[in-house]
Amino acid sequence: MSAVALMFVSTVPAQACGDEVFGNPSNAAHAGHSGPKAEGVAATSAVKNVEQVANVPDAAGATSVRFLKYGHKDVLFVSGTFGLKSYDVDNPRKPKLLGEVKLPGFWQGEDTEVDEKRKLVFLARDPRAYGGNTQTGESGIYTVDAKRPDKLEIVSYVKVPAGHTTSCVNDCRYVWTGGPAKADNQPADWGGRPIWVTDMRDPRNPKVFPNPIDLYRNDGKTDYAHDVQVDAMGIAWSSGRGGVRGYWTDGWHRDPTTGKVRKATALNPVPYAGGGISELAAPSKFMHNSYRPVGWRAKDGGDHERWGRNGDLIYATEESFLDGCAGDGILVIASLKGSYNGEGWRSTPDKPFRLKTIGSWGVAGQEGSDPASGDCSAHYFDVEGKILVQSFYAQGTRFLDISDPTNPRQIAYHRPGDGRSWYPAWHKGLVYVADNTRGIDILKLTR
Repeated sequence: MSAVALMFVSTVPAQACGDEVFGNPSNAAHAGHSGPKAEGVAATSAVKNVEQVANVPDAAGATSVRFLKYGHKDVLFVSGTFGLKSYDVDNPRKPKLLGEVKLPGFWQGEDTEVDEKRKLVFLARDPRAYGGNTQTGESGIYTVDAKRPDKLEIVSYVKVPAGHTTSCVNDCRYVWTGGPAKADNQPADWGGRPIWVTDMRDPRNPKVFPNPIDLYRNDGKTDYAHDVQVDAMGIAWSSGRGGVRGYWTDGWHRDPTTGKVRKATALNPVPYAGGGISELAAPSKFMHNSYRPVGWRAKDGGDHERWGRNGDLIYATEESFLDGCAGDGILVIASLKGSYNGEGWRSTPDKPFRLKTIGSWGVAGQEGSDPASGDCSAHYFDVEGKILVQSFYAQGTRFLDISDPTNPRQIAYHRPGDGRSWYPAWHKGLVYVADNTRGIDILKLTR
């Protein structure tokens, strides 16, 4: 494909759009971090160095994608406002619906988690689901048995005080659930919901532990813990307002906050590294998700001779929505150096600790962007080799060369005029994008 951007007029008719553009049944797309402004369909689309292999429109409302392997067959799982759907993607040009769990009005399953060994899917129920709200709505976790992807079955549902995202730790024997903004019955001095731990060793009888973790994350204030990603070393990285902090959840380790060696568990993790992101890079302080290239995934991401070798880099999304585009959330690449002795747990407003930012990238003003749109925040991303692919809502899906993490460089993009890109995932050389209005776009990088 030519290196010149292909600009064409969208043939999708304009429509009146409010929060339902994002599949949101409430008045705010993400309470606790301001939701994107509702917009109509863009007048143009823009594509460069990307082939659209297929589109799956019956997954409209999609918020997240995951894969499970069954012998030689790969199955795509998509969560969204409809609940959960599974697709046979052996032929990615013709995905075939296999099964579904119908949960009309569900919200949000934004980062749906899967247990590869036991073939389970965990869906976080946000308090805004089914017409609820953050103040009084019910939140929890659905556990879906996916041993037969054509016959998905909910095997349990448990109420949890948090419910925006849920993430596996310790091989899915436990899940950590966080967000969104705090409920009316939670402490008044909290800025958002921290993490609650649920024992999933018996998925039909999950046990929620009453005491939350990842407290005091925002310069000593308990605040919104948005999502958790586990790196190849087994470190669980919690992102939210106040930065990104990593924890050991198994084994014996020195606790840098006390200087003593103790056993790490999912219920009582040991701090590892991390901290706040500089407000010069991320003024909102709200970090949405993260990734650390280390261990068997060390090749997936760039490194830096001074700041980022041997697992010292952390990639993180700032999600933020302001008037216009220039102030919206960006991708931040920071160094963990200087954070391994508990600095991120001792940070206060008077003596703040911040990781050193070594690189960043935002979509505002970039080639292929829609200058008329103010819906520009960064969202989820995935990394394969030296290519990072990231969703930017109405500004589409962007492909960045991160071989030099101090200078991320856009090499391709896919911005349909009718799209809202939420969540991309690399799989066998293709990128599967959960687009909240279009369903699933299956993309191939052509450069």
